[in-house]
Amino acid sequence: MARPSQTLLSRAIIARAALELLDEQGLEALKMRTIADRLGVRGASLYHHVASKEDLLDAVAELINDEIDLGPLTDPGGPDGIAAYAHGYRRVYLRYPHMIPLVARHRVSSDKALRGYDALLGALVRAGCTPAEAAEAAAALDNLVLGSALETFTAGFTRSPADYLPHYPDLAASLEAADDRPGGLDGLDARGFDLGLRLLMRGLASS
Repeated sequence: MARPSQTLLSRAIIARAALELLDEQGLEALKMRTIADRLGVRGASLYHHVASKEDLLDAVAELINDEIDLGPLTDPGGPDGIAAYAHGYRRVYLRYPHMIPLVARHRVSSDKALRGYDALLGALVRAGCTPAEAAEAAAALDNLVLGSALETFTAGFTRSPADYLPHYPDLAASLEAADDRPGGLDGLDARGFDLGLRLLMRGLASS
């Protein structure tokens, strides 16, 4: 007689379910019982693979970090490699915006995350930074990437540029000019990130 089927669990499977839940319903839905229901298992069975909610967040962060390509940081990547890494880093978190508030204040503990920072700091030192400058540049890069992935500047302005003209003429003029650029207003956030990254890299080159 065939044995009854049962859901196979692993740390990665549980983390993937948690990540999907975050994407669909936001932070409030992230409960161990809800994840267990999603996987069709009893809540207690999750604790054989993740020790706590904090450990679950570590596992989810590990999944996301696995998607960040560290290749551009390898020597001789230089400033272009650092910029390519930053673009890839941002693309990953644009897919998982609900994770940003968690990651922003979460401990850095997984091997992949620690290797990522080690690779970034090494690339910054090879690009000419002192170790102290590299730490500051890495912090600035983190803030730029995660901030730009979390916040959309453009979405805050829901009216057409002309509608702002009577009372906010400089705002109207800037939005109208931005709309004439390649990509229009829809591309403004990406262009803003590109500008911030160029300024950061230019500052590193001149320091």
